[in-house]
Amino acid sequence: MSLMLDEARNAPERIRGQLPRNADALAELGERLRRKPPAAAVTVARGSSDHAASYFAYLCMKSRGIPVASLPLSLTTLARAPWRLERQLALAVSQSGQSPDLVATQRALGEAGAYTLAMVNTPESPLGAVSDSEVPLYAGDERSVAATKSYLATLTAAAQLLGHWNRDRELLAALDDLPARLSRAVEQDWATAVEALTGSDRLLVIGRGAGLAVAQEAALKFKETCAIQAEAFSGAEVRHGPMALIGPGYPVLVFAPPGPEQAGLLELAEWLESIGARVLLAADERVARRRLTLVDAGHDALQPLSVIQSFYVMAADLAVARGSDPDRPRHLNKVTCTL
Repeated sequence: MSLMLDEARNAPERIRGQLPRNADALAELGERLRRKPPAAAVTVARGSSDHAASYFAYLCMKSRGIPVASLPLSLTTLARAPWRLERQLALAVSQSGQSPDLVATQRALGEAGAYTLAMVNTPESPLGAVSDSEVPLYAGDERSVAATKSYLATLTAAAQLLGHWNRDRELLAALDDLPARLSRAVEQDWATAVEALTGSDRLLVIGRGAGLAVAQEAALKFKETCAIQAEAFSGAEVRHGPMALIGPGYPVLVFAPPGPEQAGLLELAEWLESIGARVLLAADERVARRRLTLVDAGHDALQPLSVIQSFYVMAADLAVARGSDPDRPRHLNKVTCTL
């Protein structure tokens, strides 16, 4: 078994431990954000962490009604932008908390007046040291280059933060049940996707709403672990320019979990099939024409976690089927230090 697969399968247990350990601290942080509500927020992250930040951004904008933007870090490290961020929240996300560009940007945003918060899997990191508050991810040591459990742990931390910030009892109750649902998601049989994609060199991954963040993460994992040129798009935008890519047999993975976005994604999947695409539709048991089964996460905001949990297991198996080592993608290291 690869480290990637082992760590992905371990994610539900890590999250089971994470949620109670962070409950009091995130309740206090939620109270602080209600007492001094930010007028806007920015996120500071790269790679899988940036996709996790996108999940936070969507849920934050949906529930709080404030704009959230992902900052290009070069605006700090190269352009020396004159930041003015009074009454704003700056959320930095990182597995290691070591990359100089993340640390420099978070420091600059704090000096510019932002309230700075870091979500980091490594304790006592440089990123945590320059932030006003730090949320530990408690994902445990992650040895595979491909992030899995740390990504999922970031999503749960973001959801738990928003649950406390919004006093959303339904979301917090659903989080209590989430580890058991993710354990079921681990066991879903996605062999159909492995068979369909073993010989592929390109595909599209489609999501929508908060699910776009996991479509982006899935596309990255296809690239780094399977050497497949995968691109992620929202179901709302794919009928624009990206549709020119699709010819007969072109593979498209559509994530359509329960929720308000599902009807449109099912309609899109049907249309893609009508123009010849090879559609791999991931949906819950109520959708008869699904090819990949998703476990209902129990709350609309949490559906992306069930999606990516099942996907990670499949991606690890697909990498092996294609003759790749998912733990050691070529040219990549676990900790990437950029400027």
